[in-house]
Amino acid sequence: MKKELGPWLRVCGALVCVGLITSGLQFARGGASPAPDFACTEKGAQVNVEIPAGATGSEIAQILFNQGIVKSSTAYFRTAVANPKSEKVAPGGHLLTANNCAQNALVELLDAKRLTGLINVFEGAWNTEVVEAMVKAGFDRAEVLVALKHVELPTGFTKSEGLLFPAQYSFAKGSTALLAIQAMVDRAALEIEKSGITGAAGKYSSSQLLIIASIIQAEGKTQDFTKISRVIRNRLEKGIPLQMDSTVNYIKKRRGTIFLSTASTLLKSPYNTYRNYGLPPGAIGNPGSDALNATMNPAIGDWIYFITVAPSDTRFTNNFEEFNGWKAIYKKNLRAGLFGSSK
Repeated sequence: MKKELGPWLRVCGALVCVGLITSGLQFARGGASPAPDFACTEKGAQVNVEIPAGATGSEIAQILFNQGIVKSSTAYFRTAVANPKSEKVAPGGHLLTANNCAQNALVELLDAKRLTGLINVFEGAWNTEVVEAMVKAGFDRAEVLVALKHVELPTGFTKSEGLLFPAQYSFAKGSTALLAIQAMVDRAALEIEKSGITGAAGKYSSSQLLIIASIIQAEGKTQDFTKISRVIRNRLEKGIPLQMDSTVNYIKKRRGTIFLSTASTLLKSPYNTYRNYGLPPGAIGNPGSDALNATMNPAIGDWIYFITVAPSDTRFTNNFEEFNGWKAIYKKNLRAGLFGSSK
């Protein structure tokens, strides 16, 4: 025979059931309980936070908490998990705002302008310029120069010039110069392969195609790359000296000079394409993906001359008299200061 529960025991039991149901509904609707987080309106001091290479989301979350950027590691971790862009947080130093909400902390981590020790390799940069950028970012000059000699190059290439791919780089504190240089070369190897230069069959080797790409990069603007590519090929195939000003400027290590003197064209150097036939012995800078692609996809045309008569006005022809007429216009515009100089 069953005994009936007392009235007060039945009431307690009912309250427990209601509590369990209510808690379950709240969990189903809202998920886990909210983690402590600063208000997005709160702002603190600027803090330089170092994110190690290969750090996981949970490790980054703990670093941000330890540095006082976020109120709890859980708040950031949950925000990062919900946002696929969090996987693109770069290693290296980041200038972040303390006492920040997790959402804003992630936004700041993804902001390239907040990267400290940033190395910017611009399209067409010479290796000497990349060295200076690395020294400015805190690398030891001697270590960088040694790294350039010991970096592992892709198959078919013997010089690092042209293989430090243009991009913005940020490396974790303590990274070696060799690790940084290798990252640039590995990125270049990937982009060169994507362009079709690696293993290309035809008259030119992969290293020669990279040299062509570097000249294309130095000689004009992106919209003219495929035409410049065709001019280079036409001249090479016809046995005409390339006569590219960019190769002489590479020898003299100067930028921003439009006018090339007769004396400069007589410089004794294997890179002087006024004195020597064919391609120079190496790249004259580090080309970007547009120049690499233009190398493999030259425009259709019989041009063997081109000249920029005014900013953003580059003309192509196979007629020497027409070229000379454009050259006169160029000199007039040069004297008028359209290129920023009267010389």
